[in-house]
Amino acid sequence: MKDISILIPTYNGVCTQLVNDLCQQAQSLALCYEIIVADDGSTNIQTVNANRSINEQPCCRYIERDVNSGRAAIRNFLASEAQYEWLLFIDCDMMVCDKGFLLRYVNDDCQDSAYTKADNANYRDAVIYGGVTIGPLVPHNLRSIYEKASEQEHTVSKRRQSPYHDFHTANFLVRRDIMLAYPFDMRFRHYGYEDVLFGKTLEEHGIAIRHIDNPLRFEKFESNADFVSKTEEGLRTLYEFRHELRGYSRLLDTLVNTPKLLLSLLKLWHKHAATTERRNLSGPHPRLLLFKVYKAGYLQALLDKQ
Repeated sequence: MKDISILIPTYNGVCTQLVNDLCQQAQSLALCYEIIVADDGSTNIQTVNANRSINEQPCCRYIERDVNSGRAAIRNFLASEAQYEWLLFIDCDMMVCDKGFLLRYVNDDCQDSAYTKADNANYRDAVIYGGVTIGPLVPHNLRSIYEKASEQEHTVSKRRQSPYHDFHTANFLVRRDIMLAYPFDMRFRHYGYEDVLFGKTLEEHGIAIRHIDNPLRFEKFESNADFVSKTEEGLRTLYEFRHELRGYSRLLDTLVNTPKLLLSLLKLWHKHAATTERRNLSGPHPRLLLFKVYKAGYLQALLDKQ
């Protein structure tokens, strides 16, 4: 059975229930564990005050950092703080949805016979990704509509088809020495794609990603306006690192390979309709198809600035 450091980065998010659920599972198992929550310079004092109760839990630490260092740096910091061989990274907005969640990760005998990607690699050297499941649909919430429509992309069978492209930071186990040798790229300070480049790095260095069916649930959906703004931030990140991420972003690759005539139509549409699209997406009746078109138009407008 693996001894484990559970690492949770947070920014303006309360994760006390997540920590409580993980503590209960860890305490029922014969293993050494710790849970470290690192606050990346939160500006909401109410969430900070709520999270301070984490320090009262056994084997738990809540670390408050004054300055926001970014999504990559905070995860690297957590890895450096951990004391055990195995690191379990969990996003703060995830929810435990199965009483056997932690056991599946720490049980050394729990191999997945369906996993074949590594060929001659030892599974103990792999990064292991458990996946996510999506909570109930929230009507009129764009993030909820988008995530539910994409839910089949998160199934273990789908993820195994392209193991390095379908990796996310929400719920993964990694050996500490691998994490320290191949940290997240510190240039990624803003939202999006640090996990995509991490997956590419693992592939380039021949480190297997093993996909298993051990999901956490995502059901904390921001407002439509906030989600649109976050999406735009992610697209700006994608544009900034477009050369490194080519071949690892479906949207980027689609635009690069789209015929010029269709691109011209997309540019014309976005030029005249972007404001109307954004108003719809931020409002009470967002349309998923419009969201996809808006993303494509927004990224193409950035690419045209090259």
